[in-house]
Amino acid sequence: MQVPAPFEYERATTVDQAIGLMERLGSSARLVAGGHSLLPMMKLRLANFDYLIDINDLHAELGYVRVGVDEVRIGALTRHRELLESDELAAAFPIFRDAERVIADPVVRNRGTLGGSLCQADPSEDLSAVCTTLNASCVIRGPGGERVVTMEEFHVGPYETAVGDGEILVEVRLPVRPGGGSAYEKVERRAGDWAVVSAGSAVWLADGLITDARVGLAAVGPNTTGIPEISAVLRGREPADSLYEQAGAIAAEACDPATDQRGSAEYKRHLAAELTKRTLKKAVERARG
Repeated sequence: MQVPAPFEYERATTVDQAIGLMERLGSSARLVAGGHSLLPMMKLRLANFDYLIDINDLHAELGYVRVGVDEVRIGALTRHRELLESDELAAAFPIFRDAERVIADPVVRNRGTLGGSLCQADPSEDLSAVCTTLNASCVIRGPGGERVVTMEEFHVGPYETAVGDGEILVEVRLPVRPGGGSAYEKVERRAGDWAVVSAGSAVWLADGLITDARVGLAAVGPNTTGIPEISAVLRGREPADSLYEQAGAIAAEACDPATDQRGSAEYKRHLAAELTKRTLKKAVERARG
């Protein structure tokens, strides 16, 4: 039987209260919303904390999708199901709906949150790859106020983020630009599983040329990987299969997968290349459409 070590339970009803509890309890406490990653680790005694702070009551404050002209803002307590069902978000960034369709199952999607996914910082995490692809910024709030960091700054290492003691991730911001399209694909061993490899692509077109592009990969290194070399190669070029092939080759070379029960490093590099090509092609089609 899997049973976590004893812990104390607190329930926060406001963001400020949650920050106060985190500041007072320090590293001995963890926030819990969906809990689908944290609780299994506690049951296996891979993670032990003296306090759990339940922040589900903050959904009214931090559960939202706000689509503006220049920016999309998503609250950290927004559920996977809400991201999946938001037509406004899908219109701005179809990559979100692509990813949410292959995340776990309805039970997890009903409770799991965007903030929980990013703060878990699992190298195979889908929404981390999505947010890297879209050049997201993360808003972290603490006793001293708010600070904004990029995704590259947010993920410090595997299972480690820039969120410090007494701080909470409260919002994710995504820049909106005209002429954009995005897509996400994932290879998994069974439906809803962690990725063997996944890739997200976003492109922006003007006058038939790629003005900018980004690719994010997951499950091929210690953290979700953004590949600036691909962006540099694609800018100013006309979309073509040969260009996607070149981008795929760069993705395979840039990633650093490990051989494990999900597949060999060679196989994962092949998937990184293939999924990069597929998602770039689909993103371009959506940008044109």
